[in-house]
Amino acid sequence: MKIGFDHEKYKQTQSEHIKKRIEMFDNKLYLEFGGKLFDDYHCSRVLPGFQPDSKLKMLDQLKEQTEIIVVISADAIESNKIRGDLGITYEDDVLRLIDAFQQRGFMVGSVVITQYSGENSANQFRSKLESLNIKTYFHYNIEGYPHNISHIVSDEGYGKNEYIETSRPLVVVTAPGPGSGKMSTCLSQLYHDHKRGIKAGYAKFETFPIWNLPLRHPVNIAYEAATADLNDVNMIDPFHLEAYGVATVNYNRDIEIFPVLNAIFEMIVGENPYKSPTDMGVNMAGNCIMDDEVCRDAAEQEIIRRYYHALVDFKRGTGTKEILYKLELLMKQASISEDDRKVVKAALDRAEETGNPAVAIQLSDGRIITGKTSELLGSSAAVILNAIKVLGNLDHDLHLVSPEAIEPIQILKTKYLQGRNPRLHTDEILIALSVSAAHNEDARLALEQLPKLKSCELHSSVILPEVDLKIFKKLGLNITSEPKYETNRIYQKY
Repeated sequence: MKIGFDHEKYKQTQSEHIKKRIEMFDNKLYLEFGGKLFDDYHCSRVLPGFQPDSKLKMLDQLKEQTEIIVVISADAIESNKIRGDLGITYEDDVLRLIDAFQQRGFMVGSVVITQYSGENSANQFRSKLESLNIKTYFHYNIEGYPHNISHIVSDEGYGKNEYIETSRPLVVVTAPGPGSGKMSTCLSQLYHDHKRGIKAGYAKFETFPIWNLPLRHPVNIAYEAATADLNDVNMIDPFHLEAYGVATVNYNRDIEIFPVLNAIFEMIVGENPYKSPTDMGVNMAGNCIMDDEVCRDAAEQEIIRRYYHALVDFKRGTGTKEILYKLELLMKQASISEDDRKVVKAALDRAEETGNPAVAIQLSDGRIITGKTSELLGSSAAVILNAIKVLGNLDHDLHLVSPEAIEPIQILKTKYLQGRNPRLHTDEILIALSVSAAHNEDARLALEQLPKLKSCELHSSVILPEVDLKIFKKLGLNITSEPKYETNRIYQKY
């Protein structure tokens, strides 16, 4: 994979910039973290060289100064809100985040349940956290939020919230997903700290859009594509332009809320240290792009992938035409089309040639490998075997797993487990390959090639079964598929 982003420079420059921001205040900074602190695969896809946990590695430089607050809204608890990329509830993700931070040596100070109005599910979650010795606080719904500023900045507004005890200069406020109440938590703390004579500060860490890239740069357009369901729109920051005469990029929600934030800052601390939403940010990612062309290409592929994901969501009934229309517009703005994704044509050509589903993988050197549906294997399983044969310089006709070994698995699936599909999925063929590797040198060599599939592009001529999708994600492949089911059955079960 070509590298376009300097990970080491990012770790150093970003941590230094945050240190300077802490020094602007009374050695206490509440840093709202937008996006994901780790597992940030969108960043790693559009900025090749950015690692999924780059932000966490950057914070490693500040570990002794940092404590973390995890925020979750009472509404997310009540509705059992699911984190789409992981398929787990926000409640479970709070626990996962705490474990992940603590395993890396970070101090997790507390959990805040925001927008609370007496929900029993929130009470139960608080009890669960406290039984695990995790400090938990309630922040309440505030009538008139965010526009009734005189009420918000009062003892009946922020003053009703429980004060979060913190002990370190940098307080990172993060959450399982958007809409959790991170900003409100930070501002509530500023209010309480100011009443206690502590001149704390607030800043925002939002990687995208990247403020010092052009508005229509593919990396920024890819952010709009990623948030099409939220209807986020990148804009020139008018406050920054007016204050400094410099055009910077921000997004509509931060720009729309800035006058309110400005008024809240003035009521809490007397003046706003920031003249614009861009001023509030601390993101240095744009300064760490070392190859703009590589990042442009990667971002264009991400936009196309988001378009295909929206097509599949619409086919499944979980997406809308409005999201599709927006992504089509973004593709036009980026001057790209489906034809710019080479694996699409390869998969469709193979499917047309065989009359059955097919999958194509583009390797890091540009070679495209296809897999077809057969009596023994599904196309996903076939393409994995074909790709690792190529990567291991093994003969295409070589049987890494003998047909005799596959037959008993098929009998197990259909006869004993009442499955409809006798063909092996990716997980099944990889287990069979692992067994063969114990006594077959070629199978062992092929198995060792699997890590080389990371960041390769993949397209399927049909919607992938969930089991294949999960395996491809674990291997780190960038996946798309046609919005078409393999069969015409109303109930799709694999």
